[in-house]
Amino acid sequence: MRKYGGLGTLDHMIEPVKIPMSMLPEDGRFGCGPSKIRHKQVKALTEAGYNLLGTSHRQAPVKHVVASIREGLADYFSIPEGWQIALGNGGASAFWEVACASLISRRAAFGTYGSFSGKFATSASKAPFLEEPVIYKAEYGSCAIPQYTDDVDAYCWAQNETSTGVMAPVHRVPGSVEQGALTLIDATSGAGGLPIDISQTDAYYFSPQKVFGSDGGLWFAILSPDAIKRAEDVEKSAELEGARRWVPPFLSLTQALANSRKDQTLNTPAISTLVLMDEQVRWLNEHGGLTWAQERCAKSADILYTWAEKSDYATPFVSDPSLRSNVVVTIDLDDSIKAAAVVAALRDNGIVDTSGYRKLGRNQLRIGVFPSVKPSDVEALTYCIDYVVEHLQ
Repeated sequence: MRKYGGLGTLDHMIEPVKIPMSMLPEDGRFGCGPSKIRHKQVKALTEAGYNLLGTSHRQAPVKHVVASIREGLADYFSIPEGWQIALGNGGASAFWEVACASLISRRAAFGTYGSFSGKFATSASKAPFLEEPVIYKAEYGSCAIPQYTDDVDAYCWAQNETSTGVMAPVHRVPGSVEQGALTLIDATSGAGGLPIDISQTDAYYFSPQKVFGSDGGLWFAILSPDAIKRAEDVEKSAELEGARRWVPPFLSLTQALANSRKDQTLNTPAISTLVLMDEQVRWLNEHGGLTWAQERCAKSADILYTWAEKSDYATPFVSDPSLRSNVVVTIDLDDSIKAAAVVAALRDNGIVDTSGYRKLGRNQLRIGVFPSVKPSDVEALTYCIDYVVEHLQ
């Protein structure tokens, strides 16, 4: 017997819910990161075996994998001439510190509307060599794009706020080019699944454990010529006698670029992450690239939002349809139905990682619908949620 957290005032021992096998999705992984890793990716990792795993990342076999990823991403995102793809250790959270050290000259303006968009702003506020950032803040479930602000040299926001399921537009702030300001976009959970015009950004950066179905531990960034020059200028100024700025090698974007051009990283990467990433990029490009992926994600997201809008106990958390994410879907449940009990029952049946973001504290489901997730599995998930709710009451 399992004790669930109760539905409404219920808090007693009830029989576990057993969903009929015929209703279950083919694959029950719906995490928002780490996300579903396809079987063919695992096969590619197995085949890499002794040829790559446990070998030097500075030798040809592994460097060929990095080169393949960089070339594949360039095709996938249709990067403009002069833009370059860099990678480094530490994930997107490490890139926030890289940006503070190497891309923000003096002061930045931020749009914050969730946990992750807020964390980059916090990093900038704590950097002793930067001035206090300008914050444009919106309530969770909405978004705030920075407006033109005098005396800033970078505008920063997240394309997809992973904690809330908000999808924000990506475009240069009017007047920012004339101002000489960069546009830095955190695309961690959106890159590869949402529409993007790379020319509207100067740094479009992300981790591989979302759309690209790999493990964490790396960051990737598509950098404009202006971003590359900014990093060079900032680091040169940091070397001047009496300069207050410190750019350690691990946070140096110029060093990351120098290594990336050699198809390697400054420090040793996880080879398995690279292999999984390479296989996913190939798969995405073979199936139609970014256009195919964003249409597939949009289809899956629409299944969930349509289901929630028709439900008598579920509601899309993001009220504005234009801001609803097509890769991370957040659904509020009626207070009479405890999301924790639903999540636990789903997990008992092999459907995992559907819980809301822990720090948001809502009675909510959060469902990743990245390209690796089949729309048919998303549809099956809605039937399973309905079944669980009916049998838990």
